[in-house]
Amino acid sequence: MLSKQLQQVHPNVLAKVLKQGTVYQNEEIVVINKPYGLPVHGGPGIKNCIADVLPILAKMLQNMKAEPLHLCHRLDKETTGVMVLARSKEAAERIRLLFKTRQVEKIYWAISLGDPDPAEGIVEIPIVEKEVQSHQSHYKMTLAPNYHLSPEDGKVVKIRKKRNAESAVTRYRLLASSSACSLLELQPVTGVKHQIRVHLAYGLGCPILGDHKYSHWSKLAPQKLPEITLKRLKLEQSKARHLPLHLHAHRLSLPLGDRLDLVCKPPLFFEKTLKKLRLDVPND
Repeated sequence: MLSKQLQQVHPNVLAKVLKQGTVYQNEEIVVINKPYGLPVHGGPGIKNCIADVLPILAKMLQNMKAEPLHLCHRLDKETTGVMVLARSKEAAERIRLLFKTRQVEKIYWAISLGDPDPAEGIVEIPIVEKEVQSHQSHYKMTLAPNYHLSPEDGKVVKIRKKRNAESAVTRYRLLASSSACSLLELQPVTGVKHQIRVHLAYGLGCPILGDHKYSHWSKLAPQKLPEITLKRLKLEQSKARHLPLHLHAHRLSLPLGDRLDLVCKPPLFFEKTLKKLRLDVPND
């Protein structure tokens, strides 16, 4: 079901969609494959979100007396993939702590424009939220490096840490490359807002396909795609704004008793894009 439709459906229908997307459950947790374009929390102009249907989903999965499920972590509205829900408050608190203390291993897949150089590495640049002054003022996350080059003599100078900057570390690895695009495996070590998107776009110069927010700095405009990419996607540049963000939470490894490996396959649109761009997925 398309994300726009998910925003309009009755909460019971949404809960049913999430139930169908269940990839694992035991007495403590329920793991779903989060659909595209569905917010985790409510807010202005949001009709449906995951948090609102947790009581219904719990009843559908267990029985009418089941207590509501609890959120353990969050994914951005446009991100798909592995999402862990807890059956009790205690389990939720325990899992939240695992996320907070970085004991959960998270592996994402992203299709990006261009190839990162080198093909594997770590981006370790703090991130801060900034107001962008343009014809339409808006806020974006951006890099706040600890060092810069002195304009006088080109020497590396340490700069004072920006007050609100948060440490951000992302490991990345190139899995495949074709049609001026790449399939990347990403492991965010920290969990800063929009971290993967910012590190790829501004740190490596490889914005995620369909990331219209972080493909430019000062303007709000659709992503500009290379000719070969447009051709393979059978897309006009004027329609590029309809391209969804290609970022998927592929795997989560939770240290609950034995280490629990939870895997979600990418959504259909992601798989179709991989095929069109001739990006071959390695066998896990």
